[in-house]
Amino acid sequence: MNKQEQKKKAREDWIKVYQQLGSISKAARRCGIARSTLQRWIRRQAEEGLGDRSRRPHRMARQKWDDEVINLILDTRDTHRYGKIRICSHLLLHHQIKISPSTVARVLEKYNMKLIKRYRKKKDFKRYAKDIPGERVQMDVCKIDTGIYQYTAIDDCSRFRVLYTYSKRTAKNSALFLERVVEQMPFPVQRVQTDRGREFFGLAFQEKLREYGIKFRPVKPRSPHLNGKVERSQQTDLQEFYVAANLKDPQLNDRLEEWQFHYNWHRAHSSLKGKTPMDVVTEKSALTPLWEDIEAKYDAAREPVREQNYGWERKLSKYKTKRRPAEN
Repeated sequence: MNKQEQKKKAREDWIKVYQQLGSISKAARRCGIARSTLQRWIRRQAEEGLGDRSRRPHRMARQKWDDEVINLILDTRDTHRYGKIRICSHLLLHHQIKISPSTVARVLEKYNMKLIKRYRKKKDFKRYAKDIPGERVQMDVCKIDTGIYQYTAIDDCSRFRVLYTYSKRTAKNSALFLERVVEQMPFPVQRVQTDRGREFFGLAFQEKLREYGIKFRPVKPRSPHLNGKVERSQQTDLQEFYVAANLKDPQLNDRLEEWQFHYNWHRAHSSLKGKTPMDVVTEKSALTPLWEDIEAKYDAAREPVREQNYGWERKLSKYKTKRRPAEN
């Protein structure tokens, strides 16, 4: 028996007690309710039954949106696949329209567009980020389809990204992508952080890093969470770009470059409190060093060629540490 049925049964019992005693006052005392309550349900039983009345208002308040706002909400949802909160940020940033997430949800529900649910583990976490753009750039490769590998570089501080696809993931392509990163990021790159994929441990890639004076910082094996920003940003690409992209398009990289521009210049980020990556880059431009400063601090002698085998690399590092005092 559900809650509504229980309420209805209790009201029927009150009326039975009243019919037996013939007095509203005595029946109300025995049932432990007010006389007015019993009188109300005696009257309602004859008119409309003992069920609860609908609480829906007779008239709805004036809607706070018009056709133009509805079209903007639906277009933003179709184009970018944003949720209700991000749609609010987008409308405020690009159209100066302030609207609540609940209003956006009602519009989407009215037009049979289900809310986008992001499933994540519920756990406490501490958001971390570098203070200066370019201080650490996370880099990774994501397989999109057969013969399509997206190289991704994201700045730890500003979330500014550079994207490009290649047919293979090789050290040569990694070196070509690094040139693109250095050319397109509007600040000098001090460190590059990657996983331990073979494409990042080839000599072609590491020599290109040394040529630019960039430090190479691969993470430990089986630690994708240490490269979390680039991993998460690639999920965004799959959800918001590749879901509607034609993978057979010969101009796929051109479309990807348009998406990259939108991501860096126009897309509001919840991790940046609604700002875009370029907003953060501009705000912190006074703190960002120049390439000359980075090159002056780079010591090639302290940046050896890294080994993909993590165990061997640690042993080699300990051996060099022990040898260094004797050589001095």
